[in-house]
Amino acid sequence: MNYSIDEIAEILKLPRPANIKPKRSISILLTDSRSLIDPEQSLFFAIRTPNNDGHRYVADLYAAGVRSFVVDHIPDGLQEADDVDFLVVQDTARALQTIARYHRSRFDVPVVGITGSRGKTTVKEWLYQLLQTDYHIVRSPRSYNSQIGVPLSIWEMDEDTELAIFEAGISQPGEMTGLQSVIKPTVGIITNIGTEHDEGFGSIQQKCEEKVTLFRDCDCIIYNGDDPIIRQAVNSA
Repeated sequence: MNYSIDEIAEILKLPRPANIKPKRSISILLTDSRSLIDPEQSLFFAIRTPNNDGHRYVADLYAAGVRSFVVDHIPDGLQEADDVDFLVVQDTARALQTIARYHRSRFDVPVVGITGSRGKTTVKEWLYQLLQTDYHIVRSPRSYNSQIGVPLSIWEMDEDTELAIFEAGISQPGEMTGLQSVIKPTVGIITNIGTEHDEGFGSIQQKCEEKVTLFRDCDCIIYNGDDPIIRQAVNSA
């Protein structure tokens, strides 16, 4: 699906930049400069991580033909460029989630959210293989289950989507609330709770409670009822 850059600015509740090209069309959300395919249709998010800063790649992407960016500041050398749309926000990763959240709100279809310590991708692919002949399905590419991967997965939903299946992975408290608001699953599946990412949580119980936050508004939750930790967390969600 396509959005105009004007619509993107409105979703982000930004004042309309004076030089914005309102009819510029966006169909690709780009977070990795190496994945550039169609510069004219791409909106690049200059995301900061502990190991990198997406702003380092803005100039090169501009040279490659990209003209739409979400940044927290306009990089040196491009402040006077009049053929580029810079949407300046406080947090580019949150902006990506905001756009995905809006996009998800446009669809009233069953959405399966899968979380757990292991097996998320296996269950997702298994469900896809079982259901693909009956539904037009959108699913997370590979293991796109992070704060960045989930919004990129949601963006793949379009007018043909009849069913969506998304993974959600976390490594510390507070992360699942954001993912839940983006995915908004109607059916939840929790595969298991193991020792992965234990260092980010005070206890396995805390980790389990954080994971089941994904299921806050689900109509149905599928889980191993023989696991007392999962059962308690689901019942108190």
